[in-house]
Amino acid sequence: MRLQHTHPWDVTPREAIAIQQRLRQQVCLEDCQGEVCRVAGVDVGFEQRNTTARAAVAVLSFPGLELLEYAIARQPVRFPYVPGLLSFREVPVVLEAMEKLEQLPDLLLCDGQGIAHPRRFGIACHLGVLTGIPSIGVAKTRLIGRHEEVPEERGDWVSLHDKDEIVGAVLRTRCGVKPLYISPGHCVTLDTALHYVMACLTRFRLPETTRWAHRLASGTSPISP
Repeated sequence: MRLQHTHPWDVTPREAIAIQQRLRQQVCLEDCQGEVCRVAGVDVGFEQRNTTARAAVAVLSFPGLELLEYAIARQPVRFPYVPGLLSFREVPVVLEAMEKLEQLPDLLLCDGQGIAHPRRFGIACHLGVLTGIPSIGVAKTRLIGRHEEVPEERGDWVSLHDKDEIVGAVLRTRCGVKPLYISPGHCVTLDTALHYVMACLTRFRLPETTRWAHRLASGTSPISP
């Protein structure tokens, strides 16, 4: 895998913010993905009292959503927990996991934020810009923004606003369960992000990409090492 951009990871929080400010200029919020046949879920768990990061990348067929391959990587945690800078804890180990894949995915669905981020550069943006792979943020909780009440029907959504800007959508993926926070990461529009998240859903709250990646990252999947 050849990265489109590189930067140091052994940085201070202030330096990390400067890197985000610089790289966010590279984020593309237009649709520039080609044919999508392989979608990947990305998630990171933590082991050994949060001293080891365990990344999982699960690649599924699209639209069939069958598991094609997966990869897991572990690294010592080298960056402190700082809200808004979580990608500096997680992206290095995710990149290592992606290096193990036989074939890269066409689209990444990341467990975290895209542009719904204080500096418009969440983990989905970070991964997308570095790898050049179109990416979407699929977060279980809100980091920033405000929104109206989400209707109860599956597929209903409302806009997520921050500073008079639409930064994502709050999507009801299943009746009677909490919504998800969807935002573009790189090379996708919000409408396209919503389309692919809905297309990756079955009967659960989370898309299958995220469900597979979470189980592998947390060690709860029967196929995980």
